[in-house]
Amino acid sequence: MNFASDNWAGAHPSINEALARHSQGFASAYGTSDLDREIEDQFCNIFERQVAVFFVSTGTAANSLSMALTMKPGGVCFAHEAAHVIADEGGAPEFLSGGGRLRGVSGELGRIDPAALEAVIADYPAEFVHAGQPASVSITQASEIGTVYDLKQIDAISSIAKKHGLPLHMDGARFANALVSLDATPAEMTWKRGVDILSFGGTKNGCWCAEAIVVMNPDKAREMPFIRKRSAQLFSKSRFVAAQFAGYFAEDLWLKTARHANAMGRRLAESLTSAGTARLAWQPQANEIFLIIEKQKADAALEAGARFYPWPVPRDVSCGENEGLYRFVTSFATREEDVDALADLLK
Repeated sequence: MNFASDNWAGAHPSINEALARHSQGFASAYGTSDLDREIEDQFCNIFERQVAVFFVSTGTAANSLSMALTMKPGGVCFAHEAAHVIADEGGAPEFLSGGGRLRGVSGELGRIDPAALEAVIADYPAEFVHAGQPASVSITQASEIGTVYDLKQIDAISSIAKKHGLPLHMDGARFANALVSLDATPAEMTWKRGVDILSFGGTKNGCWCAEAIVVMNPDKAREMPFIRKRSAQLFSKSRFVAAQFAGYFAEDLWLKTARHANAMGRRLAESLTSAGTARLAWQPQANEIFLIIEKQKADAALEAGARFYPWPVPRDVSCGENEGLYRFVTSFATREEDVDALADLLK
């Protein structure tokens, strides 16, 4: 009954098998092997265009180096006020971008409000050197609360970014979960909407340690090899990251695991809410479920061995005096019987 995080889940057997299969013999280092090139080509096929791909170790590295690529002197990146880059990355984006800043933007349901974004960008007029200058916009897909930007909402944010000449970054730590939720293609959810840079996450969805920065226009990626090297993110044996992606993409495994995780999230939400055990804080669209539960019931479930996290209550959620907000995350490894056992325990 482990619903603490999809980071707690192990690696999918098919990815382990791909790692073992590609671990023998010799291959050229630093991203130059045949397997590295093969996976780069596969990314191009998936996104239906020529893209530049850079393997890194963590989502924090992907986000931080993406921000570094877009940074200007005195630059500011705009992201939702609860975005991972602002709340959960320990200053790494600012540090690795050479002192860039992050400015939070408000918006309901974990998504940037377009009008709020326009207003915040206006705080940095081009002629006012003391404020600095806008550098980029970042959206999180799926968001920190399990919601998803639909294609029109991405269009709206992209339109504002392009109006101000700002590149648009997407934090896709749970990219596959958002993709299958929208039933869209990778191209439709990214460059066709005006996304310029993507942090493509595989670790939360069944990989061991596989993240990538995808730059939609390779001509805009000329500095990234140097940024990645300077940040100690250039793997010598990068074929082991490529091997994970080989297993991840084979027979659309990455989409199957995401669909399963999302389905288990829906099963959990429906089971607990239909029984009157819990209330949804907001409607989930991916694999993170936030529920309002009586503290006594939640504490008893935790003591019985269930794993999930108490969560800070935001201003748009109302909890009773004896209630708390709790986060549950499902993954490729979540089983129906685990969901049903948790539901029984909480009931």
